[in-house]
Amino acid sequence: MQWDLIVRNAKVFDGHGEAGRVGDVAVKDGKIAALGGRLPSKESKEIRDAEGQWLVPGLLDIHTHEDLEAELDPGLPEVVRHGTTSVVVGNCSIGLAFGNQRQSALDANQDPIVDCFARVENIPKTVLSKAADKATWSKPADYLNHLDELPLAANMAPFLPHSMLRIEVMGLQDSVSRQPTPAELDRMAGILDEAMQEGYLGLSTDGLPLHFLANEPNLSKRIPTQYAQFAEYKRLTDVVRKHDRVWQMTPATDDGRLTARLFMLSSGRLYGKPLKVTALAAIDSVNNRSNLSRGLLFSNLLNSNALQGKFRLQCLSAPFKVYSEGAVSPLAEADPLMRRLIETELEDVEGRRKILSDPEFVEAFRAMWSRGKSGFNMGHLRRMLRLEKEFLTRDLNDMQIYRSSVAAWPGQTMAWIYHRYKSWCMNADMIDDADEKAAFEALGNAVRDDGEFFLGLLRHFDTDLHWCYVAANKDPEVIKRLLLHPKLIPGFNDSGAHVTNMAFFDGNLRALKIGLEDSEACFSHMLSRLTSEPADFFGLSGVGSLRVGSRADMVLLNPQQLASYDGEASVQYQYRDVFDCHQLVNRSDGVVDGVFVGGQQVWQGDDFCGEHGRRALGGALRAV
Repeated sequence: MQWDLIVRNAKVFDGHGEAGRVGDVAVKDGKIAALGGRLPSKESKEIRDAEGQWLVPGLLDIHTHEDLEAELDPGLPEVVRHGTTSVVVGNCSIGLAFGNQRQSALDANQDPIVDCFARVENIPKTVLSKAADKATWSKPADYLNHLDELPLAANMAPFLPHSMLRIEVMGLQDSVSRQPTPAELDRMAGILDEAMQEGYLGLSTDGLPLHFLANEPNLSKRIPTQYAQFAEYKRLTDVVRKHDRVWQMTPATDDGRLTARLFMLSSGRLYGKPLKVTALAAIDSVNNRSNLSRGLLFSNLLNSNALQGKFRLQCLSAPFKVYSEGAVSPLAEADPLMRRLIETELEDVEGRRKILSDPEFVEAFRAMWSRGKSGFNMGHLRRMLRLEKEFLTRDLNDMQIYRSSVAAWPGQTMAWIYHRYKSWCMNADMIDDADEKAAFEALGNAVRDDGEFFLGLLRHFDTDLHWCYVAANKDPEVIKRLLLHPKLIPGFNDSGAHVTNMAFFDGNLRALKIGLEDSEACFSHMLSRLTSEPADFFGLSGVGSLRVGSRADMVLLNPQQLASYDGEASVQYQYRDVFDCHQLVNRSDGVVDGVFVGGQQVWQGDDFCGEHGRRALGGALRAV
């Protein structure tokens, strides 16, 4: 037969912003072989009738940590089911390019993958250890070959992660204790140059003051990339610039001067040739509205004719809702008091309760909690103007219970529960629920304010108290404006990370729905922003497009189901056998009617099918 597969009668969107056209698409040897109105059936082994459906290129997820999940479940089910067929990994300076690097730790108690991922990406240490056990290679080139051998159901394109590069050259302890020698910096630049020649996307670094190591003796140390000075960043990004690759970075929000200097490295006017930079993130923070305006100012400035940069802030297609298990919350790391609780081992319930019962800790927390909430002072003014430098909400009205042993609490705010507690203090008989009454009795009737009440809940329930809040992107119109901004790039889904804290596996579908709500033309434009545009920016050939010669990574969408899809209602708390723990996931079943990787169908409506997870359909994507 001339072709392996014909998808017939779908409305085809090519991923380049063109209007959709009803027609047929033929596949041969994993690539698009023909496109047309009516292709002859007798020339194909298989025919799939897709009348009424929209056929689009496989979607790209440009900010993930699926490199861990790939070692345990290479079918990557939680991204594939939503139509994502290519993921970028090795973000935020951490990844598997050098294997598990246990020989670089120089201490049996240190395990670099566990150390770097556990608190940064909120992945249980047990899961990380299992993934690290499988990471037996030691060279970046071998990692690419390893990805080609896995039975992947999506393509993976890795960055070379800076924290792991530092560990490889300096050892874990020295990478967070001193600066590299000239010879060590030369070696880092040499390894990076070789990785660029092998096809790595570029270099990833990180500057967020939330990211700490997870094992003794370094619990108060940030991950290695954050100890680099400007000269080191400049030396390494010069290598990236030479190869016209991408620098993925996160600004140091606690060091504005360094952040400005690093952003300016994108400028072709200042450095002779533009450096492609993708940075986190253009989001509309609830606590500080100036973060977004500053980000957009830098984006417009760096991409101007005056500076000639190639700078793209990533933006999220959803409200930035963060789920927390007791004190374990990624944004809580910014507060030193909450950090004391997070530094304890997950199983150490008594250790956290001892801290929470310490009178000095309680008084310090109450002072932090009430800071800027009243009085005539600069802190109160900043809070009123939404200019606080806080990551974590300190308002019980914003904090909603997601899961709890108290039947009446899920869906209610902590402020509502606090009101019931105060009522219980006046009349204990008004509370009928035994679990709720036990919680209030454990708190006692001497709680002085809402901050102390929050601590009391943490002390009683520990990680069994699941709560959430929206830290950014509350306004849907702002989300849409950011997604369509020509100098930003949709992404920042963090798929595969924050196992019980975030669920944006469906981020691409949410963006497509936002486009469809406007018009079919806007849908087609949004689709290009999730396919051909990022493929071009990251230098990935053959993906993100439905044109002859492209990889046959394709997605069939049900436009009616997409139009009615509710991403916020899709979040589920599921047990993952392969992880041996729970995970927050999304379920968009019915929106995606089919997913094809290399021409092989791996998803059909509501379940996986074909060769999903059994043989290599995806592989390592190499930048060209």
